[in-house]
Amino acid sequence: MKRPKVSIKSNIRTLLLMLLVLAVYSLINYYLDIPEPEEKLSMEKVTSKDGTTIGFIRKGTGPPLLLVHGTTADHTRWDPIIPYFENQFTVYAVDRRGRGLSSDSPDYNLFKEAEDIAAVIELINEPVYLIGHSHGALVSLEASLLTGNIKKLILYEPPVPHGIPVYPPGTPDKMQALIDSNKNEAALEVFFKEIVKMPDYEFEKYKKLPVYKTRIELAPTIPRELTLGLTYSFKPEKFANLQTPVLLLLGGDSPDYFKEAIRLVDSALPNSTVVVLQGQQHIAMDTDTELFVDEVNKFLLD
Repeated sequence: MKRPKVSIKSNIRTLLLMLLVLAVYSLINYYLDIPEPEEKLSMEKVTSKDGTTIGFIRKGTGPPLLLVHGTTADHTRWDPIIPYFENQFTVYAVDRRGRGLSSDSPDYNLFKEAEDIAAVIELINEPVYLIGHSHGALVSLEASLLTGNIKKLILYEPPVPHGIPVYPPGTPDKMQALIDSNKNEAALEVFFKEIVKMPDYEFEKYKKLPVYKTRIELAPTIPRELTLGLTYSFKPEKFANLQTPVLLLLGGDSPDYFKEAIRLVDSALPNSTVVVLQGQQHIAMDTDTELFVDEVNKFLLD
C-alpha cells in the first residue's frame, strides 16, 4: 500500500496554525491572570443608646481600624484613604448621625455622638484603633471614656472650645441664612474660609475632590456643630486616668485655634504624643496623603 503524499507546505501551514493557537492561548491566560477580586464593601448598622441607627462600612483584613469623619462629611471622605490601610487593617468608616447610612435625633449634642462611636466599638467586640478628624476627633475623645476597647487613639485637630474664637461673630447665623436660601455651597465656602481658615489655593484643590459634592449636600449639619461651645465644655480632669496611647496630629500651618486646642488636650492626657504635619493644615489626608498615612502607621504599628 502506498503512503499518501503530504506536501511540505501543508505541514508548515499546520505548524503555523498550531503556533498561532498556542500564542493566543498564552495571551488569554496572561491577561486573565489577575489578582483575586477585592473584598466586597460591607455596609452594617448598630443601634446607639438613644435608639439612633448608626451606619458604617467595613473593608479589609486585619485588626480593626475605625475612622470617624469631621464636620460637613460622611464616611465617603475616607474613600481615598482606605486603600492605604485595608491590606493590614479591617477598616470601619462610620457615618456620624444625621448623614449617610445613619439616622438622626431631634435633640443633638456631642455626648450622644460619643455614645454612637462607643456602640460601634462594642459591636466590633475587640480592641480597635480609632482615628477621629476635626469634630469627629472630639467625639472620639469623649467616646474613649465610654469603652475600654480602644487600643490606640489618633486625634487630628479636635476643635476643643477655649478662649480663642473659632469663628467671627454671627457666622453660624450667616451660614444658616444661606442654607435656608438653598445656597449650600456658599455656606460651605464660608465654613472653610472663615472658620477653618483654609487658604484659597488649598480650597481650590479641595473643590476638585470627589467628596466635595457630598460636603455641599451636608452643609445643613454644620451650624449645629459650630455652636458646640453652647452645649459642650472640655473638662481636662475627666481624662486624668485615661491610659490609652494617644497621637495628636496638628497641621504646621494650622490657625492658632487648633494649636491651642492641641495644647489643651495634650496637657490633659497622661499618655499623649503630638506630631506636627509640616506644611499642612486641617486636611493633610487630602493634601499630603503619604505624610498622613506614614505618621498614622508609625504610631499604630509601633
